[in-house]
Amino acid sequence: MIRLFVGLGNPGPEYEDTRHNAGFWWIDALADALRINMTPQSAYFGWMGSQGVGAEKIWLLKPSTFMNRSGQSVAALAKFFKVPAESILVVHDELDIAPGEVKLKKGGGHAGHNGLRDIHARLGTPDYWRLRIGIGHPGQKPEVVNWVLKKPAPDQRDAIHQAIARSVAAAPDLIAGAMDKATAHIHTSKPQRPKPPRPDTATPAKQA
Repeated sequence: MIRLFVGLGNPGPEYEDTRHNAGFWWIDALADALRINMTPQSAYFGWMGSQGVGAEKIWLLKPSTFMNRSGQSVAALAKFFKVPAESILVVHDELDIAPGEVKLKKGGGHAGHNGLRDIHARLGTPDYWRLRIGIGHPGQKPEVVNWVLKKPAPDQRDAIHQAIARSVAAAPDLIAGAMDKATAHIHTSKPQRPKPPRPDTATPAKQA
């Protein structure tokens, strides 16, 4: 089962609505769904909330370190509560996925993502789960830093938040450890496309 849900982002109001904070948005949505109160916890370098689930307990975490030191927060909580890597889910923005899509995977590289890079180093393993929230790619590598630290356009923002809502709905399966079921739910829940306008069925007027 997933016992520790981590959302990645940068602290501060200037970053609140930027693409790089998609992980924070997801944790906020999950906290709302589970009615978990997130409070600052200096021992874990972030905002933390918890809830009992049967005989187990789950934690929600938003590191208050900047992105490139996310592992400091994750490792502190995981080590104190003895949460193994395979029971950790890290939610983060993903350049290589379009806005409106989200993917679940276990393990793998960090692909240059500074938050994942630090978590790898602090945990000493890449074998944790990741939920990758698509934010799209600017098209050219030199533009990436500016892209992730900017607010998405309204249509992209709406698509991202719709993807967050759909994937948060899989939380019960993630908590239960039904990872195949959670993966199927997340990967088959596609954004709804707008319906085309209905053709005008009115009878055209006869010409004189």
